[in-house]
Amino acid sequence: MKNILAIALLSVFSLSAFSQNIDTRRKIEVNGSAEAEVTPDIIYIGMSLKEYFRDSNNKKKVEIEELERQLQSAVLKAGIPQENFTINNISSYNNWWEKKKAPDFLARKQYKIKVTDLTKFNEIMSAVDPKGIEYSNIESYDYSKIEALKKELKIKALQAAKNKADYLITSIGGTLGGPMEIQEINNEYYPQPMYRANVMMKADAMASTEAAMPNIDFKKIKLNYQMRAVFEIK
Repeated sequence: MKNILAIALLSVFSLSAFSQNIDTRRKIEVNGSAEAEVTPDIIYIGMSLKEYFRDSNNKKKVEIEELERQLQSAVLKAGIPQENFTINNISSYNNWWEKKKAPDFLARKQYKIKVTDLTKFNEIMSAVDPKGIEYSNIESYDYSKIEALKKELKIKALQAAKNKADYLITSIGGTLGGPMEIQEINNEYYPQPMYRANVMMKADAMASTEAAMPNIDFKKIKLNYQMRAVFEIK
């Protein structure tokens, strides 16, 4: 009998404690969003250099070292920092003896160049032997003030959520209270590079020693952020 009484009392106390933990405040839950589009101001360009023969007998070869010197000199002349010019890949000889055994082998080197102005890249292309350029393309892009823009959009999204909650509650004669919950909805998306024409240049397509750059139509970077917020209704 005492055990039954004890269990009953415990159940009463548990129900009382549970009822005290229930949040009885009235609340409203809303989402707010903010978005922006920006033009990329950092562009990563890939370029491949390849040896070639000056003559039809495959005797006079333009070495990869010569082409690389041209490219490096052009990069420095364009004012691009050395750290923004790196090697991506190499397809070359292992040693001098291998080079002698395979005189018809054409070595390649791939590079990545970071530019903030495509006209600089035009300068570089015009300073390198066009027959030695196997291809070049835009690998990726970025925006230098992206972090500040993200912060601004998140704030605007939260303010939009508050404004939405305010006019909804006001429309039914209520008053909006303070925030109870705030949650960032992670929907960050970076589009891949989009442009009208690949910046592709091959020796057999060269009509002159100086290649003209095609018109590039970048897809802007679009950022969209959403914030979920719960506000008290007074």
